[in-house]
Amino acid sequence: MKKTILILVLAAVLVSCSHKAYLFTSFHEPADAGLRMLYSYDGYKWKDFNHVFLAPEIGNQRVMRDPSMVQGPDGTFHLVWTTSWRGDKGFGYSSSKNLINWTKQKMIPVMEHEPSTVNVWAPELFYDEDAKNYKIIWASTIPGRFERGVEEDSNNHRMYIVETKDFEYFSPTKLFLDPKFSVIDAVIVKKAVNDYVLVLKDNTRPERNLKVAFSDKPTGPWKNISAPFTESFTEGPSVVKVKDQWLIYFDAYRKKTYEAVATKDFVHFTDINDRITIPKGHKHGTIVPVKRKIVKQLLKKLKTEDK
Repeated sequence: MKKTILILVLAAVLVSCSHKAYLFTSFHEPADAGLRMLYSYDGYKWKDFNHVFLAPEIGNQRVMRDPSMVQGPDGTFHLVWTTSWRGDKGFGYSSSKNLINWTKQKMIPVMEHEPSTVNVWAPELFYDEDAKNYKIIWASTIPGRFERGVEEDSNNHRMYIVETKDFEYFSPTKLFLDPKFSVIDAVIVKKAVNDYVLVLKDNTRPERNLKVAFSDKPTGPWKNISAPFTESFTEGPSVVKVKDQWLIYFDAYRKKTYEAVATKDFVHFTDINDRITIPKGHKHGTIVPVKRKIVKQLLKKLKTEDK
């Protein structure tokens, strides 16, 4: 009897695994066309839908950079993005049930209370299962506010945060991370219960590389910022768990390549560039685990051949 139960459990696990797929939000430079996406069935080999899912309509520059997406408990996909290099005091937001039809785009004015804010860059979504809300972090520069190194004061970023349950009402903007250096492109990762990792870009001129920090809460405080685990001139980390490993994809922008490392503990990192396939032109977004049928439905609607 016990053996039968074990077999049934293993079969259920295998069926569950077979239904897993991944979406990777993307954009192509100069980022004025809109949201693109890649898809994968294993988290390593990616293909492009070759379709613009959402064209940007808001912001001073009307671009759609750094698209971050999560799927909520009700199945709704929520998307945020950078709308301009400079000038905007917020980021863009839209949602969709099927990734084809999207709600009216709106600006979330998270830095309107700080009139000297230079920019709002790379908003990143994190769904907090414990708090049952969404946390959104981003990088902004407020000249004269923080200590800096050799960077211009207009390029001296810190990370900020708001929280929301419905994308209608938001908590007051708070400082999320001041590591005493310019920081952008941060991603919250839940490793285990009361065990969180922050993957971030040290944007100071001597560094411009990726590091990690640790906390027992998704809001910090973040401690033990690591040495870099990438070369310089890397940014835009995207993190996904595949089996027993975490994969961290990133943009090696000076080399014009897309690369990745794998880790089990966020202490030791292994180069996996020989195992990944990324379509040309892909720029960084976030990776969203989904049911395989979602990818199949999109391919059918877009009439894209899945070779």
